[in-house]
Amino acid sequence: MRSIAVTSAVVVSVLLAACGEEKDKPASQVAAKVNKTEISVHQINHMLQRQPGLKPEQAEGASRTVLERLIDQQLAVQKAEEMKLDRDPRVVQAMDAAKREILSRVYLEKVAEAASKPSPEEVRSYYQAKPALFSQRRVYNLQEIAIQTDKAQLPVLQEQLKSAKSTGEFLEYLKANNIKFGVNQAARAAEQLPLNMLDAFHQMKDGQAMMVPTENGVQAIVLVASREMPVDEIKARPAIEQFILNERKRKVVEDEIKALRKNAEIQYVGKFAQAAPAKGDAASAAAAPAPAPAGSAAAGNDAAISKGLSGLK
Repeated sequence: MRSIAVTSAVVVSVLLAACGEEKDKPASQVAAKVNKTEISVHQINHMLQRQPGLKPEQAEGASRTVLERLIDQQLAVQKAEEMKLDRDPRVVQAMDAAKREILSRVYLEKVAEAASKPSPEEVRSYYQAKPALFSQRRVYNLQEIAIQTDKAQLPVLQEQLKSAKSTGEFLEYLKANNIKFGVNQAARAAEQLPLNMLDAFHQMKDGQAMMVPTENGVQAIVLVASREMPVDEIKARPAIEQFILNERKRKVVEDEIKALRKNAEIQYVGKFAQAAPAKGDAASAAAAPAPAPAGSAAAGNDAAISKGLSGLK
């Protein structure tokens, strides 16, 4: 917020100076006029706030660049209005969809503000409950084999993977049976793995493998090697606080959506009425987060842990 405030102040001073305003005149919030349509400093500030990491000394150049883009945009808008494109049904529909998305997002962000920050005791408890993520944290060198096959072949592939003396032998089996696959080498820290699979990875020893179902088949994951890189509680605290807070925000929003659905009159029509879910089921399905794909980096709120510990790899 301090950065935004500094940026805003610099933008105002730069633009007013450029327009030749005298010191004794009231400050103007107009940055430019395009065929009598005003572009305000507030519009520029709004655009600058969407540029994370902007330094105060970069504000002058960035503000001028943003202003030129807004001028180009306004010229295009004016021509579109002259051609009555704003009345095109597709444009009206797109604008309505954008409005709905913005309003719903802002409302849910407002609802999420009710989530309370975790206490030091809660942070400590989370740290102690996740040794694989902190005190016994490891970095895993993995060989990931994405296999395209139907789920009926999973037991056979699991047995072949288990009995193979080496990864090369397992790959030869796939080739011999014309099974499509792709191999990827990756080094992943504990926080980059799905949290629901972290304990399974933590129990693996170097050279062991596991198999995880995917949308297009299965993924065989071989632990080539690993090394310990623990993180103490002090360093982990900011990431844990953010993670817990994100989880609470998610829960608050989920409960709000369920309550709104419960108190609303929702009627499915036409073909959608044929397979309409029960009222409680619909609320649960709408609020439930999408699961992270197996073998991928942490998704959703898990990213708070990954981002918070990223500098410790």
